[in-house]
Amino acid sequence: MSIKVNKINILGESSLSKPVKDVLRSLGIETVNNGAEADLDGLEIFSELIGKKKVITRLKVVLEGNEYFFRNSSFVRLDERLGSEVNRLVKRNLYCLLVDNLELECVPYGILHGVRPTKIIQRWLKEGFGITSQGVIDRDRISRRIVSDFLTDRDKAELLMEVALRQLPIINSKKISVYVGIPFCKTRCLYCSFPSNVLPAEEIIAEFMTALARDIESAANSIKRHGFEVQTIYVGGGTPSALPDNFFAEMLELVHKNFYSEGVEEFTVECGRPDTITAQKIDTMKQFNVTRVSVNPQTMHQETLDLIGRKHTVEDVTRAFNDLRAAGDWLINMDLIIGLPGERLGDFKETLEKILELKPDDVTIHSLAIKRGSKLQTRLADELNSLEDFDLPSDAEVRSMAEHANKVLRGEKFVPYYLYRQAYMSGQIENVGWCRRGAEGIYNIQIMSERQIILGVGAAASTKIPEPAAKRIWSVFNAKDLNTYLRDLERYIARREKLLKTICPPVVKLEKNSTTAKEGD
Repeated sequence: MSIKVNKINILGESSLSKPVKDVLRSLGIETVNNGAEADLDGLEIFSELIGKKKVITRLKVVLEGNEYFFRNSSFVRLDERLGSEVNRLVKRNLYCLLVDNLELECVPYGILHGVRPTKIIQRWLKEGFGITSQGVIDRDRISRRIVSDFLTDRDKAELLMEVALRQLPIINSKKISVYVGIPFCKTRCLYCSFPSNVLPAEEIIAEFMTALARDIESAANSIKRHGFEVQTIYVGGGTPSALPDNFFAEMLELVHKNFYSEGVEEFTVECGRPDTITAQKIDTMKQFNVTRVSVNPQTMHQETLDLIGRKHTVEDVTRAFNDLRAAGDWLINMDLIIGLPGERLGDFKETLEKILELKPDDVTIHSLAIKRGSKLQTRLADELNSLEDFDLPSDAEVRSMAEHANKVLRGEKFVPYYLYRQAYMSGQIENVGWCRRGAEGIYNIQIMSERQIILGVGAAASTKIPEPAAKRIWSVFNAKDLNTYLRDLERYIARREKLLKTICPPVVKLEKNSTTAKEGD
């Protein structure tokens, strides 16, 4: 059930408006436009911190000229940072007030709105919470705290716990990962908000390749200068395999020459569109030591593929997968989306069955998110369309799809190894990566844990540098727009190097037979 309101006022400190909006969005409470019919005349929300110990939230509901007042309060946890606690308790108070008094349904993740919820559990463990005097992890205690603090369903708390623990032995903060952004796709999907460009003319691709070579060269010099060791390389986009065969080979040669060494544990290339995978590209990936490849059908129903703009066939998926499997011993990932237009539980069951017949090593289940900048979101914002016009399944139906995937994948001996959440997700659930034991995608874990330096090159790539002492993550973003990236490349390179020098001082070496120190090459 969703609630439409004529007017919503958020009072008090401006810093508290975001947690309030998070709760309203997750419960489906929104203002109406142009005098459309509303369920409520108004909501007024006010929260305040009392003596650094207690958060009080007051709610006023206006209905048919009558005003109704409600109040809730919670005490802060002393083992958490005060600012974070205030945000959490504002959300908790308001969530309970709205659910209890407006007869709204609880959502699976309650007030847990962050992209990377497993980081909370990993932080608790690092700080000693949930560790018994015998050094054993008390999983039940941690799960109960997730439920209590964030009002999640118990099964979601246990899923988070399982994923967080599986990641711990793999997280490595001493090495770095490299992300290479290739911003091209053959077409733009209905749901896609990624900064990708429909594949341009060859002269534009050539111009991008020149810029990419400069970007890669600079990043490689930074790696040497700072004494970094590369653990994983991830080539994403966009769809890197959308590049013509010659440019694809040129790109992989550049990446391999500058970043690859015997110490690299994983080298991933996204070949998301199966119709972009050619025999020559497969040979190129083998030549340059690629260890992991993504083939992303999203669905195995041709009608849906046509509707969402994928422009490939179901047969393309099977052909590409079999060609890859026959050519090398790399791990193969396949992405699926639940909640696509026109699809219901029976459709997803058929898709999952067909995918598992191929025997992939890794299956990622995404819940459709209606993202800003996507064609779907733009059409919905037109006000002439609604979710019903696109025949999107209900949240309950999407949750049934996720539950089916959980049951079937566990039965096939897959385990969940990474998880993240997004705003505006169908079903208010999560995206989960499932793999056969030992086939975990290391880069996926590292990017979600945010404990490792990720060096980004290419369009729309980001560099992230954790600073544990300051409990902060520093970032530099390359432009999403291709023309802006090409024009301002040197500025992005300078920003990246400045940040690296600030947070990670260059390695200092001594020349042989000299007492004079100098920076490494």
